[in-house]
Amino acid sequence: MKIRHRLFLLATAVLLTGATLTQTHTASAQPKTPKPKSRFAKLDGARVHYVNYGKGDDALVLIHGWTQDADAWRDQIPELAKHYRVIALDLPGHGKSDKPRFTNEPVSKDQPAKPFVYSMEHFARAVEAVMRDAKVKRAVLAGHSMGTPVARQFYRKYPDKTLGIIIVDGSLRSFGNKEMMDQMVTNLRGEKYREQIDTMFRMMFGGGLSAETQQRIKAATANTPQHVLISAFEGMADPAIWGEDKINVPVLAILAKNPFFPPNVEESFRSVAPKMEFHLWDGVGHFLMMEKPTEFNAAVISWLDKNGLLKK
Repeated sequence: MKIRHRLFLLATAVLLTGATLTQTHTASAQPKTPKPKSRFAKLDGARVHYVNYGKGDDALVLIHGWTQDADAWRDQIPELAKHYRVIALDLPGHGKSDKPRFTNEPVSKDQPAKPFVYSMEHFARAVEAVMRDAKVKRAVLAGHSMGTPVARQFYRKYPDKTLGIIIVDGSLRSFGNKEMMDQMVTNLRGEKYREQIDTMFRMMFGGGLSAETQQRIKAATANTPQHVLISAFEGMADPAIWGEDKINVPVLAILAKNPFFPPNVEESFRSVAPKMEFHLWDGVGHFLMMEKPTEFNAAVISWLDKNGLLKK
């Protein structure tokens, strides 16, 4: 019973972690998807990998969730990149980005190297570094799961560079107290942490995920070192990222209907993001953009066009 309880708490914290296309995006008028360009930006001496599609001063920047990478958006990029400039990045420590354990080499015996911190602050700076390298002036940030607090932290630091935010089954509120979060971090430090994460993700998979898609998610997690996922989880547990400060740009929230979100989740989110369009989808899991890519892409395109946030 204690093990099941811990798994439930772990799944809860990671959560911190039907439409049709408009006439302007009919099949007959569809442009081709631009060819991808893989690049690396630099942040604090480490490389941050990203893939760029298209040109322009403004872009849609896709931010993956905890233990995942840019491939999480595989089913979104081909369609979205037909209409907007799109950038998908591997957050530091994830995917093809560097995964350092320390910020620098030890200066002396009395001054050892400091551990590398994969905080929401650092992730937000990585997004900005990618935008600078790609010469993007402003962006709509789409954040899945942990990508949501990353996008919110980016907005805090760079409001003039933020056109809007898309919340993909992420949260604007903390789901646990300090004691709960500390216990989860302790679990992640154990030898069987991968087994616990696999069990947790199975709880979060929806019925529409194919076996191949589930394997993609597991492969990305397996590529994320333990020191990275622990530090990133500690970053999500930081009370400083869960404030009452307002998000004053347009926000699109697409959440999965499940018991982890409180009944008043829409009201709670609106108190932080008053310019929010809210969707609560039934019958999907945490990786909802993978389960219903057509519906998800259509909802994003409709919202972007309605708010005039990105040039086609």
